[in-house]
Amino acid sequence: MSLVACLFVLVGCNPHMYDEVEALHGAKRSDIAGSWLCVDHTEVTLRPDGKAVIHLLDGQEFDFDDRWRLSGTGTWELTDEPMGWNDGQHVRMALTSRTARATRAPDPAEPAGELAEPAPAPDTYTWTFELRRDHKGELELYFFFGDPDSRSTYVLTREQP
Repeated sequence: MSLVACLFVLVGCNPHMYDEVEALHGAKRSDIAGSWLCVDHTEVTLRPDGKAVIHLLDGQEFDFDDRWRLSGTGTWELTDEPMGWNDGQHVRMALTSRTARATRAPDPAEPAGELAEPAPAPDTYTWTFELRRDHKGELELYFFFGDPDSRSTYVLTREQP
């Protein structure tokens, strides 16, 4: 093992935390429209008219640590504007009308009492999804959760018929 790798292990750093995030180009709105699923009954439906229906979606980056989950309606757009973690296309989705909120159970590895009083769930919220293709070439929407430097990803996959 190299000295640099040993130092990363000793200080607890992720040696890939500053790697570039893959940038996707060439996606069309029709590639994005549809229903997207994730764990614990998360479902996001992105309609062709730019409307969005959100069910039990967690916050991104450090907001994830507050354990709230949001449901409601809003809007979405596919954009090439610089945002997120790469220079490619992104989906920006805004929850404009919250209809429900829930709280995710603490992770079993989370120290007891670490999050005694989480921040309240917001009434509105905006997510920025990165885009990538899986090993089969299928489109995925994702964002980083927790500390973004950890590169932990919350991945939504297209609902299969």
